[in-house]
Amino acid sequence: MSHVIESVVVEIDAPAAFVWDVLLDYPHYPQWNPYTLAVATTLAVDSPIDLTLPRPDGGEGTFVSREYIRVVEPPRLLRYDTGDTFPGLLGVRDQLITPLTADRCGYRTFETFTGKYADAVFEVQGAYVKQGFDSVAHALKERVAALLKV
Repeated sequence: MSHVIESVVVEIDAPAAFVWDVLLDYPHYPQWNPYTLAVATTLAVDSPIDLTLPRPDGGEGTFVSREYIRVVEPPRLLRYDTGDTFPGLLGVRDQLITPLTADRCGYRTFETFTGKYADAVFEVQGAYVKQGFDSVAHALKERVAALLKV
């Protein structure tokens, strides 16, 4: 069984390459990203990407999700997955930037969960992941707009 959790699609008044640069500007995530508070990665394919996230239960503190970079296609696609970190579960996340015009693009992210535990993870974590993905999409749009006003 597989489950897909997808963010809202936001349209951003900026070139895709600019949005890509903001999306991969990990040192500035604490300034604007409410769901992914920190990222550590080299972006080399098959290398780790450590994502610091707020606790799903809303409690104090954070946790780190180690995943692995699979595709880096600027300024269009970043894909990473959980690899064999969680036996019985594979989560594959895509972050997509779609050029609409030279100065406008769309952004969305989605994750596909497959494996023995996909149903259970979707049931317990689905709303948390959806809310997080939506918050990133809206925050990315706001961050880009703020940077363009500077």
